[in-house]
Amino acid sequence: MAARGLIIINTGNGKGKTTAAIGQAVRAAGHGMRVCIVQFIKGQARTGEALALERAFAGQIELHVTGCGFTWQQEEAKVRTAALAGWALAREKLGDAAYGMVILEELTYLVGLGLVAEEEIIASLKARPPGQHVVITGRNASPGLLAHADLVTEMREVKHPYQQGILAQKGVEF
Repeated sequence: MAARGLIIINTGNGKGKTTAAIGQAVRAAGHGMRVCIVQFIKGQARTGEALALERAFAGQIELHVTGCGFTWQQEEAKVRTAALAGWALAREKLGDAAYGMVILEELTYLVGLGLVAEEEIIASLKARPPGQHVVITGRNASPGLLAHADLVTEMREVKHPYQQGILAQKGVEF
């Protein structure tokens, strides 16, 4: 069997999609791959993963926070502008064979919100260098993305601390 770059999707309503993708980035970096992570929705907050990647993997794993925060808390025009700028950056990284892995965090929302056409994303995935792996995260992955993926994992929420009135905590959720 021939090796080739895979398309991996982490989707579902459960927690852990980003955490799994960051773990994949660390694994790839451990094998000497250069990794690029583009976050489409999260705002400029300094998350634990951003701080850790900056400290431990500077120059090998790059993180681009292109979002402006939760979409329901922002003006539609601001969300669209940020999403399109992030997508332009992602297309650039997908076209660059220097990256062994590109992680498109929360990309599924761009399709779901009608900000970028599913066909455009799939065309960019098909045009990427043959050995480049891509990890896509986000809830409600579209049927076309799911069909195009090589590996799909669905995170299913069974129990969540928020249901008991416990807010997000540093080191766990961010």
